[in-house]
Amino acid sequence: MAAKPRIPPEAAADPQTIRSAAVTLLARRDWLTGELSGKLQAAGGEPQAIAGVLAELVRERLLDDARYAERYVASRAERGQGPLRIAADLAALGAPRELIEAAVASGPDWRTLAGAVRRRKFGAEPPDSWAEKARQARFLQYRGFSSDHIRAATGADLEPD
Repeated sequence: MAAKPRIPPEAAADPQTIRSAAVTLLARRDWLTGELSGKLQAAGGEPQAIAGVLAELVRERLLDDARYAERYVASRAERGQGPLRIAADLAALGAPRELIEAAVASGPDWRTLAGAVRRRKFGAEPPDSWAEKARQARFLQYRGFSSDHIRAATGADLEPD
């Protein structure tokens, strides 16, 4: 594991040192702006200098919260997580609500994903008893799917005549 970037006290307000630490972190993965700011402050940077460097990185598109949220949604959806859990995780990281809503809306077809996750865990056969439907529904609920997605995936969907 690579060492955390440390900003020496004498360079706490130096934009070049802060930029170097930020780029080192960005080389490993994308970050939310607030998340990266907190990391740089923990490393010893001054908040005003960090804000200036982050604004510059945003202008250069090296730091992009929308891109981060879209990639986060895509990677978590690939792992079989639903929109409610993904949105809660992004909110915990400090992403703005509008950004979360846009990223989740641009994600996959959540009903189809819920069905695929159910089939991968429980097999192709739909549940035949209410007890089994409830067990599978609890699993999908834990994964972060809404009740509409769960009903469609378990076959408990009410079909209009």
